[in-house]
Amino acid sequence: MTAPLPRNRDYRVLWSGMFLSELAAEVAYVGFPLLLLAHGGSAAAVSGVAAVLAGARTLVSLPAGALADRADRKRIMVVAQGVRTVAMLSVAVTVLLGRCPLWQVLLVAAVEGACAGLFVPAENAALPLVVPKEQLPQALARNAARPFAALLVGPALAGFLFGLHEVLPFTLNSSVLAVSFVALAALHLPHRPAAGAVADGAGADGAGAGAAPRVGGARLLLRMPVVRATTAWIVGVNLAFHSLVVLVLIVSGEDDVAPGQMGLMMTCFGAGGLVGALVADRLHAASIRPGTLVIGSTWVFAAVAAAMAWAPPGVPLGILLGVAAMAMPIANTTVITCQLAAVPDELRGRLAGLVGLGAELAATAGPIVAGVLATGARDGRSLLGSAALLVVVATGATLAPALRRLALPALPSAAPQPARS
Repeated sequence: MTAPLPRNRDYRVLWSGMFLSELAAEVAYVGFPLLLLAHGGSAAAVSGVAAVLAGARTLVSLPAGALADRADRKRIMVVAQGVRTVAMLSVAVTVLLGRCPLWQVLLVAAVEGACAGLFVPAENAALPLVVPKEQLPQALARNAARPFAALLVGPALAGFLFGLHEVLPFTLNSSVLAVSFVALAALHLPHRPAAGAVADGAGADGAGAGAAPRVGGARLLLRMPVVRATTAWIVGVNLAFHSLVVLVLIVSGEDDVAPGQMGLMMTCFGAGGLVGALVADRLHAASIRPGTLVIGSTWVFAAVAAAMAWAPPGVPLGILLGVAAMAMPIANTTVITCQLAAVPDELRGRLAGLVGLGAELAATAGPIVAGVLATGARDGRSLLGSAALLVVVATGATLAPALRRLALPALPSAAPQPARS
């Protein structure tokens, strides 16, 4: 009999390690700008650090996926957290000594972004190795709560600690990463076959389990209809979602919404995501068809985005943003579960890298799209642009056979061996 997920030791270790990683990333995302501004840094310097963080993550996405399929995934995660710990500790020491050179901040930001980018594909690919296939939707629903929980806690904690002393956010960051490092060092993962060529049977349908392919892993994935359709959906929804969040902030600024209310709006966003993750768990347990969940959630998201164009500024707009955030974990967990179920273990790292690259590019383009929409429309009507983009994505999802027929096939075996690392 399968043990309940909360009693699965290795899943708890993996979940905790990733949550601490995401919490550290949120603290760094706020801590770096505060540090630069406190030492007379320009807006260009602040923007440069944000660009380096995102750019480093984006650049390593595909190579990190290939590495996760070839190397020991536990070792990748442990080394990444160890390097991040040392990098952040160097910032804390430098700040404590009263110096804050921009070159060091940029270098550490590059290390932080790159190591976070290396960590994610290894963690995503390791999940099916520690969770039985029948519990994978539940595990992914719980994983979907992590970034929203980190978003609720991280920025506020970074701001509060920086107000006490500017070294404290970076001390916290390095401490959190060190705890994650220790926890992941205790993780047990089954040994996987040595790297080699994909078995002859592994084709466009993802059937056939061999070792990691020498070449063409991304091409093999893109030949799979399920991967093509779901990745396109992820890119489209992420583009619309990031443009929507930025437009909400722009509209709120134009309407002179108080900073406290804007903070409360972002709290609604995080809380909505947490509720959505809880709802996703129950919906998967109700055995609703995956295609229905994905397509239905996208249409709900589009309708809520359209309603936001006429919502009063401030908290009412934030509540609708929270409702929109609720739809994301429901659809995301369904999509990721189906992707993992359709792709053999030796390609799951590349899958995570490919999806991560698409999501990062969409997250980068989203604010640019928001700027164009805000220039072309005044007041809240600019939000209709994001709603229109979501209607396009929802229509495409409805018409796509691969998404309409989305299902959960039997999860391919990772062929674990008795020895554990």
